[in-house]
Amino acid sequence: MPQASGPGRLRHTGNRIGAVVVAAGNSTRMKGVDKVFTPLLGVPLVAYSLDQLECFPAVAEIVLVLSPDSLDQGQVLVHDRGYRKVSDVCAGGERRQDSVRCGLERLADCRWVIVHDGARPCLDQGILQRGLTAVQECGAAVAGVPVKDTIKQVSAQGQITGTPDRDTLWAAQTPQIFEYDLLWEAHQRCTQPFTDDAAMVESLGHPVKMFLGSYENLKVTTPEDLAVAETFLKTQSSLGGAMGNPFLQERVPHTLPKEPNP
Repeated sequence: MPQASGPGRLRHTGNRIGAVVVAAGNSTRMKGVDKVFTPLLGVPLVAYSLDQLECFPAVAEIVLVLSPDSLDQGQVLVHDRGYRKVSDVCAGGERRQDSVRCGLERLADCRWVIVHDGARPCLDQGILQRGLTAVQECGAAVAGVPVKDTIKQVSAQGQITGTPDRDTLWAAQTPQIFEYDLLWEAHQRCTQPFTDDAAMVESLGHPVKMFLGSYENLKVTTPEDLAVAETFLKTQSSLGGAMGNPFLQERVPHTLPKEPNP
């Protein structure tokens, strides 16, 4: 089936699942180093997410979005690790949402799309499976975890203005999974800055389902986070199975999202 692009993309049929790994940040808190290629246990950080998506049977295609200066490194990584599902390594845009859109434009026809931050190396097969189950409910699903701390709303002057009920608060993560056409519509219509794709879909008035991610599924934003991520990855590797490196472990069962009723 030929690839469509631009505002006129048609609703896709079938259950094909694509993934966009977004890793085009400027690493301002990492002393100018492109954090996604920082070695973790001898492996570039972004490779951990790509490994999991490559070995998740439901995923048919992956697009890797990088900063323009890192495209050559990305191509070498894809070649050296033998990724068969990575169809494109492309440059991102100025904002995170611009980078996601660049990835969406390069995916072939998909009904579903998984968006994941390349700076979250502790993705595992269980999170992906829970996401595919959750997205069947309303076409949009986001990984997250209940917050553990009491959250305070604070004014510009530093005064506490409110204390939300902690029982209703979750910290959003990635992966975030959507019907492709729903997410594409959100990217067409939303021009103001958003911090994640779920907020864009929410702004359309569309419901979004939260599913359980993992407290270990942290986003690496500072050098200190690297040490924490290494500890989590060592634990995953020692557990083996679905939590270990999927290149060395057996693949886990999976289910595809159901076809929507006509």
